[in-house]
Amino acid sequence: MNRIRIARANGPVIGFLIPVMAFFLSLFAFSFPVADNPAPKNVRPVTTYSIVAYDRETGELGVAVQSHWFSVGSIVSWAASGVGAVATQSFVDPSYGALGLEMMRAGKSAEEALNGLLKSDRTPEVRQVAMVDATGRVAVHTGKNCIAEAGHFKGDGFSCQANMMLKNTVWEAMARAYQTTKGELVDRLLAALEAAEKEGGDIRGRQSAAILVVSGKSSGVWWKDRVYDLRIEDHPEPIKEMKRLVLIAKAYNHMNRGDELLTENKVEEAMKEYNRAMELYSGNPEMIFWPAVTMASTGRLEESLPLFKKVFALDPNWALLLERLPSVGQFPRDKKLLKKILDQAPKK
Repeated sequence: MNRIRIARANGPVIGFLIPVMAFFLSLFAFSFPVADNPAPKNVRPVTTYSIVAYDRETGELGVAVQSHWFSVGSIVSWAASGVGAVATQSFVDPSYGALGLEMMRAGKSAEEALNGLLKSDRTPEVRQVAMVDATGRVAVHTGKNCIAEAGHFKGDGFSCQANMMLKNTVWEAMARAYQTTKGELVDRLLAALEAAEKEGGDIRGRQSAAILVVSGKSSGVWWKDRVYDLRIEDHPEPIKEMKRLVLIAKAYNHMNRGDELLTENKVEEAMKEYNRAMELYSGNPEMIFWPAVTMASTGRLEESLPLFKKVFALDPNWALLLERLPSVGQFPRDKKLLKKILDQAPKK
């Protein structure tokens, strides 16, 4: 790798950075030329289209990517809550992600961070990198030796970039889709990926994709700040599969929010979140069982019974699980209540 630098990385960044850097160091150990060479030898580019973005309403930061390359999300997409988001692609140097975030965390703008890393890179002409910081400032670079079709579109709080595309209209199509799509940041990121694919996408086809969205304000615990962290490592239709996973992730986010509200004794608000989860992912018994448990535990037995009947019909083991909950304080120790619910299970 070109100057593997990790001294400034800390916390969770270094934990992830070391194995990634070690992998690429071993893979590319003899690949980086002197500055006047057109491209590193014996290295295949991570042909990619991606988007980095900042949501001015929520403060969320996100990056989304698709490529004809295995596990693209493990090296291209980087984001930290309250800091910024980075996409590093073409002839990938992951240090642009890790060190770019560190520089923005230290107070540098996206432009300052990117310019600093480009100046210290021996082969910037083969890099394609985009950054957005926590105030929505954007910086993007497409090196002159990125494989055509290659280019980028820099917008208000976002950037779309691509290399080795079938057509040179991909990045503009992504930008239009991002700007015209309603909904959460994740919806707009996904729309940009879909638009790229419809425009022709990677000249070689498709293989993997990733979406990473982090909250606007850091909690100090990085894994709690990840609103969406989804990867498709190897799939014939990665964008289609990503769309399915985003829907499921939304449902679980509502479930998690319902659990949080329940611990605050906000039962009605919790039920709204649970109901939304059931609407989004109605075929999953998990989305049915726990709202039913909440209903039955809070005096809404009759409303809960049809839900229990449905989930027990899907899998009788859910009835066994219910029987185990009272002993650990997750359901009332009420034998009559429990019997009424268990009566909803299919008869053996």
